[in-house]
Amino acid sequence: MKDEDFKAFVLDQLGDLDDLHARAMFGGYGIYKGESFFAVIFDGRLYFKTNAITRQPYLRRAMEPFRPRAGQELGSYYEVPIDIIEDPAQLAAWARAASQV
Repeated sequence: MKDEDFKAFVLDQLGDLDDLHARAMFGGYGIYKGESFFAVIFDGRLYFKTNAITRQPYLRRAMEPFRPRAGQELGSYYEVPIDIIEDPAQLAAWARAASQV
């Protein structure tokens, strides 16, 4: 799935969240809630911003941090599990947590 198609899918899944928009960046897209940058879509994957507390569900599921290229890692952004992406209610809850980090 192309990032643009995936972006449209993710934004549709997050349709219940107010003031959501995406901007092209990193060769993918950044997702914002208002002015808060909380997610990255890159190479057909969705990554949410985390902190030491919110990162734990990602680590329990063995999700990987965002690596835009070899040797580079943005360890505060972790891949969102596919079952969460496919469930709009769960995705919105994870997105709310990410947007408050």
